[in-house]
Amino acid sequence: MALTEDDLRAAIQRELPGVRADLERLVRIPGIAFDGFDHSQVERSAEAVAELLRGCGLEVQIARAGGQPAVIGHKPAPAGAPTVLLYAHHDVQPAGDPALWESEPFEPVERDGRLYGRGAADDKAGVLAHVAALRAFGDDLPVGVTLFIEGEEEFGSDSLDALINEHRELLRSDVIVIADSGNWDIGQPALTTSLRGLVNCFVEVSTLGSAVHSGMFGGAVPDALTVLSRLIATLHDEEGDVAIDGLVGREGAEVDYAEERFRHEAGILDGVKLIGTGRITDRIWTKPTASVLGIDAPATGGAPNALIPKAKAKISVRLAPGDDPASAYAAIKAHLEKYVPWGAKVEVTLESLGAPCVIDATGPAYDAARAAFTSAWDGAAPVDMGVGGSIPFIATFQELFPQAAILVTGVEDPYSAAHGPNESLHLGEFARVCLAEALLLRNVAELGD
Repeated sequence: MALTEDDLRAAIQRELPGVRADLERLVRIPGIAFDGFDHSQVERSAEAVAELLRGCGLEVQIARAGGQPAVIGHKPAPAGAPTVLLYAHHDVQPAGDPALWESEPFEPVERDGRLYGRGAADDKAGVLAHVAALRAFGDDLPVGVTLFIEGEEEFGSDSLDALINEHRELLRSDVIVIADSGNWDIGQPALTTSLRGLVNCFVEVSTLGSAVHSGMFGGAVPDALTVLSRLIATLHDEEGDVAIDGLVGREGAEVDYAEERFRHEAGILDGVKLIGTGRITDRIWTKPTASVLGIDAPATGGAPNALIPKAKAKISVRLAPGDDPASAYAAIKAHLEKYVPWGAKVEVTLESLGAPCVIDATGPAYDAARAAFTSAWDGAAPVDMGVGGSIPFIATFQELFPQAAILVTGVEDPYSAAHGPNESLHLGEFARVCLAEALLLRNVAELGD
């Protein structure tokens, strides 16, 4: 007998204490896939996730394709029922400076209804939302499920395409739920329908064979840091819009972001102006951005009185939906080579590319998702929103599984501080996310009837 909405509400409430305890256990594992970190912790994290999935009655394997371990769990569909692929990732960002955290990054702590800890929101709560929904159904799961829990999303998903292709038939599904985004606000759910792409590259400028005396040669010889500063300044026009010819950008986001709310959520200091033109949602969802993520140069404390011969910066460009990463990189490279001042030598090298995506969120699966979200949020219907960040592998899923409906959901809210210090999960919203996923699986099952 199919479980009713009331049955699922009661089941989620019953399972939440155990789900939270398992989430806290995962948060305590610093599974960071970045170079220079202890990758045995990523292995520990994968094993812990595998144990959780086995506990849900799934056939489980830990898989890799030259990178960090992913966990794949599968339970076949009942006769005539659809199959749903549930994605999340178990790796996390580095914690950064521990002095900026109010509590230990890998020791979960509750404060004011939020659970603090690295990965508490991004994306170990996504893993546990899937687990909560499966536990709510127990032996009465009405659909087939495949859980794909990646182990290197934060480090760029370098081996993901190979993993997906290797396990393509196992991952084939009717509906794909990617639990790695967020909601519009506390109390207001959302479906993510567009994400920007990404080009990360390095630009290095050179003016001298070696450092020389700044007093003897300064005034005639350009130092590399000044050259680099002037080159970086060409990335934007006077209004702060990106000034790189050849990048795609458009307007037309369906919702707007009140500036006061945006400034508060971003933590912008008083007096600092926003950059760019147009509505805020256009600037952060449907237009390109150019940011400087780091510079290699002498530290000020030990800098000698010498002209620097070389300087290097990491440039990150977010691409608007509709752009092509390869052509965008060509445009960025051409811009940097064209505008380097004073004849300085310039070398541009690519670090990574990621494709943007737009999802046509219409059809029965999306109707099923909206109904589930509206019920879980007690009548608050989800909004369709864009995200300024990137999940490049969505384009891979779109290419390999063109018939599948892709639902991009998540557990984060505007105050989650994912990737930053004091990352946190709103526990009340997390309970709604768990219920919404259980209701979604029930609603999707009915599409197969």
